[in-house]
This record gives sequence, C-alpha cells and structure tokens, in this order.
Amino acid sequence: RSQHYFIQSNLRMRCLLLVSLALSLGYSKVPLPIEKKIYILRENSLIKPFSSMHMDTPMWDYSGSTIVSNNEIRLTPDHQSKSGRIWNTIPLMAPNWELLLEFKVHGSGRTLYGDGFALWLTKPRQLMSGPVFGANNNFIGLGIFFDTYSNHNGEHSHGHPYVSAVVHNGSQSYDHDTDGTHNEIAGCQNSFRGQKHDTFASIKYIDKTLTVHLDSRGKDKWTKCFEVKNVVLPIGYHLGMSASTGELADNHDVVMLKTYEVELLPGQVFNQQEALNLNPSADGEPDRPHVEDPKPLFSRRVKTIFYICFGLVFVLIIGGVGFHYYQRFKTARNKKRFY
Repeated sequence: RSQHYFIQSNLRMRCLLLVSLALSLGYSKVPLPIEKKIYILRENSLIKPFSSMHMDTPMWDYSGSTIVSNNEIRLTPDHQSKSGRIWNTIPLMAPNWELLLEFKVHGSGRTLYGDGFALWLTKPRQLMSGPVFGANNNFIGLGIFFDTYSNHNGEHSHGHPYVSAVVHNGSQSYDHDTDGTHNEIAGCQNSFRGQKHDTFASIKYIDKTLTVHLDSRGKDKWTKCFEVKNVVLPIGYHLGMSASTGELADNHDVVMLKTYEVELLPGQVFNQQEALNLNPSADGEPDRPHVEDPKPLFSRRVKTIFYICFGLVFVLIIGGVGFHYYQRFKTARNKKRFY
C-alpha cells in the first residue's frame, strides 16, 4: 500500500510539474531571436532582475531621471521636462549582432503624449542630457528612434508613433523639430505606445544590412519595419538608451535588452583592426538640406484660442435662438388660456 501511495504521489508531482511548465510556456510572450546561430552577450545585455539591495546594473551607467528597479528600467516618469539615459560600459565587439528589446511606453495622456525614446550604438557614451530624446545631437554611430509625438507637419511628415534609423559620423545634426525626416535612412509607423502588453523590437546588423522587426500586437509575431543595405557600423561602440519628455510626458520603460552575436555569413570577411577604424555611414535615404516650412499665419495657441472662442459664440447663439423660441412658445400658450 505504501509503495502504491508513493507511485501515485510521484505521478501526481510529475503532472503538476508538467502543468506548471506548460503554463509558463503558454504565458511566455518573449519572441525568439530571428537568427538561429547566435550567442548571447551577457556583458552587453540587460536582463531581470536589474537591481538588488547590494548592486544596481553592473556594466551599465545611468543618469538623469532614470530609475532602476527589479523588473524595469524607467528612463522617464510620466512628468514634464524629464530626460534619462543608460549606457553600457562594455563596447560591442561583434561584427554581426541582433538586439532583442522589450519595452513599454505608456502614460495618463490619451491624445497628447511624448516625446519618445532611442536605442543607441555610439562612441563615446552619452551620459549628459541632450536634445535628441535626452542624448547628444551630433552623435557618432547608430540611433533607432521610437518617436511618439509629431513635431513636423510639412512635406516629409508622417504618422506617429514612428520608428526610424539614423546613422551619423558626428558632422551631421539631428533635426528634432522635423522628427529627423531629413536624416533618417528608413522608418515605419507602428502603434507601440499605450498598449496593455509589452512591445518587442528586433534590431539586426548582419553583413552591412540593418533590419528592424516589431511585435507590438502581443501575438508573438514579427512584422518587418524596414531593411537597409550598405550600412557601415564599426565595432567597439557602446549600446545605450535614452528618453525625454517636454510639455507632454510618458513613462518610457525598458523591460529587457538581450544582445546576441551572430556568426559570420559564408564568404563574409572580417578584420578586427579595420572594423575598429570604420567610419559610420549608410546608403539609405540621403540627408536632405533643412528647409524651413512656411510659417503659418497664426500659431497653434492662437488657433486654439480662436476655436474655443468660436465654440463659445456658437453655443451662445444656439442658446439665444432656443431661448427666443421658447419665450414665443410660452407667450402663445399663455394667450390661449385667456380665450
């Protein structure tokens, strides 16, 4: 009897383990990296838990409004005029790599919010506040921008939220007032902001080809955002992330960043010394000269005041007309009583 009870208990325990494993796999919404032959680079990754009572984020420095907790890294809170940054102290030395980013952008604003955040691969690191999503303007390297607020309504405007890539060598200046439309090499619109679930991004750089996929629907399915060939990025640069808010605000939360090294493709040649001395460049959409958009006759604030006043006048007119007809109806009804 005791042996039978032991067998039943053992089977019951195994069933519970299988059920718990199935549940854990069923609720796991982390997509796998797209490339198969990969090796995780833990010194260039951010994996939970991020902090404890004795240690924050080893091999990462942060500044500004960035707050590190066990489950997330909040670059900015949902408050105005905030900026935060976090930068890897260990340079990325892999010639081919894939980044798997999990993040969430959310806040109290329903129609107005901003500004967004950026994923960087730059040299040097940028821990001082700057105008480009909380980081430096004349950067050297790659910036992937997750922009949630439209600053531009001119010829090259696009819908938001918007994901774009910019490669600079330090001589160019990112034009934040036009949402970088004069600088980007590629981009796509994606509704990653305000989702109940986390959003995932896969950024691949393999044999001078930069590819970005997104999973913002919570269905564990990748959607290609863009692919750009002939992108030259040196090794030895540092990964980083930054975010900023202005008059509008949002929470910009990083949940995970996993960095993978991808094996060289057949026939791909790699020389470490040459790769260290490369100059960042891209053959995507070329930089367009900055041309000021025609200034409107009235500013946005004046237009808003005008629309409010117009609405009040309209309501008063409708109310006056309605009151006039009500008085006439009331007078006519009183006259009927005397007949």
